[in-house]
Amino acid sequence: MERTIERRRLPPLNALRAFEAAARHLNFSRAAEELSVTPGAVSQQIQNLEDYVGAALFKRTPKGLLLTDAAQTALPALREAFDRLAEAASLLTAAVDGRRLTLTAAPSFAAKWLVPRLGKFEEAQPQVDVWLSAGMDVVDFASGEIDLAIRYGGGRYPGLEVTRLLSETVIPVVSPALLEQNPLNEPSDLSHHILLHDGSPDADDSCPDWAMWLAARGVKTVDGTRGPRFNQSSLVIEAAANGRGVALAKRTLAQADLDAGRLVTPFPIATAVDFAYYVVHPKTKGRLPQVKAFVSWLTEEAAAHEAALRTMDNGAGI
Repeated sequence: MERTIERRRLPPLNALRAFEAAARHLNFSRAAEELSVTPGAVSQQIQNLEDYVGAALFKRTPKGLLLTDAAQTALPALREAFDRLAEAASLLTAAVDGRRLTLTAAPSFAAKWLVPRLGKFEEAQPQVDVWLSAGMDVVDFASGEIDLAIRYGGGRYPGLEVTRLLSETVIPVVSPALLEQNPLNEPSDLSHHILLHDGSPDADDSCPDWAMWLAARGVKTVDGTRGPRFNQSSLVIEAAANGRGVALAKRTLAQADLDAGRLVTPFPIATAVDFAYYVVHPKTKGRLPQVKAFVSWLTEEAAAHEAALRTMDNGAGI
């Protein structure tokens, strides 16, 4: 037996948009400017909506507009509805244009770990174009422009789906040429070297600095505060590879240079940190085929990277 589903007739979308904008600004003229219409058009749309609901939505006072109780009650749900509509529109666009995947990542992680591996994903998924934006700004997923983000932090990202990718450690690194000129047999020998410091925004929250690293090993003859500081982890790694001094670097980011022989570890002492790398995205974005494919590939790459490090460390007896 067929069931007839009755849908309540909704007010015109333009009337709802005019009300939401006017309620946000408490001013018809500013709402009109935002919507690119005249104040009279906004006023007419508000009147249409008031006729529809059978109640006033604004109180006109000498000091300006105020919302009625009914308007104040409905406004949060209406704003959420518009946010959901914007999200649905972005999903429709992404679903139609399945070639594009837009993500953000911290600059150093993007340069040192992600970009060198992206060719593998492009070979596996040639129909997907990856648009990568490197930055530390908080992602506004509500705009619908970003599909996912890779972030370094504590893993607490409320309202988002979170997948842990990689743990992190810090380790001393130096160029082979500098080490040959000035050997490092024990941590106290660092007194004869320039110390390079990672001053990236996340380093202060998660990573031990040189002063902490030296203190943990009982070294009191080396000033752990001296030396140049860099605001990106990739820069301190490059400075070390170019013979500027000895860096206390994030191993995940430095490993490619270690593998290539541009850097070596004078003391193979890796110190674990609390933060890790995570991929985060809204639940709705996770339904897109290109996002599913990328997250699956990314987690496989991360697992292979950590497995290779474990094999390397076991072989070295670390």
